[in-house]
Amino acid sequence: QLLTVHGRTKEQKGPLAGVASWEHIQAVRKAVSIPVFANGNIQCLSDVEECIRKTGVHGVMSAEGNLHNPALFEGRNPLVWEMAEEYLEIVQQHPCPLSYVRAHLFKLWHHTLQVYQQLREELAKVKTLEGIVDVNRELKLRCQEEIANQKEGEKPKEGLPFFHWICQPYIRPGPKERCKENGASETEKGVRGKRALEEEEDGNPELLSKNKQKKKLRNPNKTFDPSLKPKYAKCDQCGNPKGNKCVFNMCRGCCKKRAFKETADCPGHGLLFKTKYEKSLSWQSSQRVIQNPALSRRGDIAVGDAAVLKEACDS
Repeated sequence: QLLTVHGRTKEQKGPLAGVASWEHIQAVRKAVSIPVFANGNIQCLSDVEECIRKTGVHGVMSAEGNLHNPALFEGRNPLVWEMAEEYLEIVQQHPCPLSYVRAHLFKLWHHTLQVYQQLREELAKVKTLEGIVDVNRELKLRCQEEIANQKEGEKPKEGLPFFHWICQPYIRPGPKERCKENGASETEKGVRGKRALEEEEDGNPELLSKNKQKKKLRNPNKTFDPSLKPKYAKCDQCGNPKGNKCVFNMCRGCCKKRAFKETADCPGHGLLFKTKYEKSLSWQSSQRVIQNPALSRRGDIAVGDAAVLKEACDS
């Protein structure tokens, strides 16, 4: 048996993750007799050693820190493309869905892809493992060129402990920091949109999110102009969009209620209450004929059917 304690509450997730409580992990360690592992606030090997010393746990696990630096437990910070090469070799030996590979590399290359946005787009669109290998090769060449042109004494930008091409801890930004990243003012948001914009060949900026830009690449004729969107007619009953082929000019929900109440059909919504009711009456009529062969001998089947239909309607 083994117990791993994360050291955070259920509310501490995403941008609200915050700092894990090693004090609570220590309390759990003292309260149980089985081995306890700690998880949380592990960004480098020194954190592992300090966590074991403070909490007395038997071992330490890491999630996000290990994704950004797979060599965390070795106490080193390798080059991002070297870790990617090693990982891709493992993937070739043990195949997995391409989405898994892409997700791992987005973590591993997090800081580098902030610098080379084009490679980020290529990684998002690539469809084969060979294509991902090519992206890693291009990333390696660009980083090596940047290293060659690096000035003596130059320091990492944006407050990073290492240059972006080195595996390093990732500190998740809090809610306030995330707001600052998205834009400092409403004016800036209105000018450049929520995400980075892309300029087309004619130089005109197109205010599209990355999602919409991808859709535009797949379908160049697609338009996102709200004024060109189709206008849907409203349901006579509730105001939701009505079915284009509804006989009652209603949405499906309202149409179903009315068709059921009036025993009517609406082919546009695939509702056949009247048809099913008539089939039911016809089946009842055939059962009457089977139970009373005299109707068949007299040739009065049609008359019998009409009588049954009338009786069913009256009831």
